[in-house]
Amino acid sequence: MSIIVNSFISLIIMLATVYTWVIIISALLSFVNPDPYNPIVKLIRDLTEPVYYRVRKMFPFVIVSGFDLSPLVVLFALNILTSILSRLYIWV
Repeated sequence: MSIIVNSFISLIIMLATVYTWVIIISALLSFVNPDPYNPIVKLIRDLTEPVYYRVRKMFPFVIVSGFDLSPLVVLFALNILTSILSRLYIWV
């Protein structure tokens, strides 16, 4: 049973790490303002915008002087999740 739990935890950690990189790429793309019809840009925006929207809706103060800090909030939450799951992985 612990093998299944460990596998599930490491899968979630891996997905959180991949999503962290997607957020970083999304933040870098926001500085460049690429073609919105590019399939890669569209995929990255489709993966990140729903999460950003929920963060903006829950915490309206994340937009400071026109700067959207919702990617930082999501990265912080992913970091906490990964840390908790890593400790849980050691215990199980």
